[in-house]
Amino acid sequence: MQRRPVPELLDDDLGTPAEIATSLRDLQRINDWFGGTRTAIRLLQQVARDTGLRSMSLLEIGAGNGHVPVATREPLARHGIDLRITLLDRVSSHLPRNGLAAVAADALQLPFRDGSFDVVSCNLVAHHFEPGALQAFAEEALRVARIAVLINDVMRSVLHLALTYAGLPLFRSRLTWHDAPASVRRAYTLDEMRSIVEQAGARQVDISRHYLYRMGVVLWK
Repeated sequence: MQRRPVPELLDDDLGTPAEIATSLRDLQRINDWFGGTRTAIRLLQQVARDTGLRSMSLLEIGAGNGHVPVATREPLARHGIDLRITLLDRVSSHLPRNGLAAVAADALQLPFRDGSFDVVSCNLVAHHFEPGALQAFAEEALRVARIAVLINDVMRSVLHLALTYAGLPLFRSRLTWHDAPASVRRAYTLDEMRSIVEQAGARQVDISRHYLYRMGVVLWK
């Protein structure tokens, strides 16, 4: 199945405020039901295990309403790991007003000094970038990270696309009905992802498969 960079409606806020809010809630369900939150927890546990850190500062890029990093806090706390979260999104209206540090900025020009956060993470963001921009994103994220960059995303396959279409009745927003299959069509395979991010200058790249066509990538600084 060839990759197709189909534009996604939520990226450009092509909907009413109510439709956008509903689409963000759909994304929350997608992550909770279909592996995104679970993958984020496992990647952060891997960083904690391999480094011995019990407290981590995290920058979440393309954070939207911040559900995924916030949802990792309690499971990590049960293992003695404290997570301090900063959210970043290109669109300020996507960010929550819940007391978390939040910044509206471009993911390719992060407004932070080198090594500002222990971990820089993103969920369902990498597939939005074409290969050259994805490498540039990985380089910029590595600049801001002190320890690692985490990429949590879907994998492209015919079966995954079929499952995505089958699951559309579970969701409420017309934006989701368009964007969910578009995300799979423009997603990367594991081999494609590795070939791109290995050019970003990480010391080591770990890539793993997770539940329901999720990939987890750790770029070690």
